Amino acid sequence: MVPAAGAPSPTARPASSVPAAQTLRVALGADHGGVAMKDVLLAFLRERGAEVHDVGTFGTTPVDYPDFAVAVARAVATGAADLGIMIDGAGLGSCMAANKVSGVRAAMCHDVTTAANAREHNNATVLTLGGTLIGSRLALEIARTFLDTPFAGGRHAARVDKIDALDRARSASGGA
Repeated sequence: MVPAAGAPSPTARPASSVPAAQTLRVALGADHGGVAMKDVLLAFLRERGAEVHDVGTFGTTPVDYPDFAVAVARAVATGAADLGIMIDGAGLGSCMAANKVSGVRAAMCHDVTTAANAREHNNATVLTLGGTLIGSRLALEIARTFLDTPFAGGRHAARVDKIDALDRARSASGGA
């Protein structure tokens, strides 16, 4: 959807603007509690033809989710990935950590409605999931919805621009 005349456009490029001939690039990560679900999502993403940057973890040895959430978020923020997906136990901590990376809008989604809303209304760039809260089937439905839902623009663009302005102000002030 084209933004209404005079409406500001979002500063981050929505994944839906990736040309059809261009492969979607997805950063994928998990902590030890989400590694099994990450492997399911990795296979799903590869089946879809996505270029996947798997930042780990690769086993069940306990690790700290912020390290992997930030790696996913940085891949998106730097343009190395178009979108990111991160899985930890509840999805909440990873969402908080990813949102500390400037230029990222992470959303913890627990159903297809929140996934569609995160992309359509908020132009979310990172999806976080609770690996201990939802099953693999639902995780796949949420991921599919997140990847396939374009940003609506229009009245939502002005709202996303306000979020981005807050992000820029925080970055300019040294994170305060």
